[in-house]
Amino acid sequence: MTAPTPVHELWSITETAAFLRVPVGTLYQWRHRRTGPRASKVGRHLRYNPADVQAWLEDRTA
Repeated sequence: MTAPTPVHELWSITETAAFLRVPVGTLYQWRHRRTGPRASKVGRHLRYNPADVQAWLEDRTA
């Protein structure tokens, strides 16, 4: 029997904004312009994978 694959907790837009230290409105603008970290819609809510946010941030600072 194999161990279950760990599921990473997704961040809300508020948590993502706090991590990046930007206003929530900035994340909405980046999403509209397709320049920010990748987000997924879960129902009516945006969710961010922390690994995607980290990868996007590393690409921006490299």
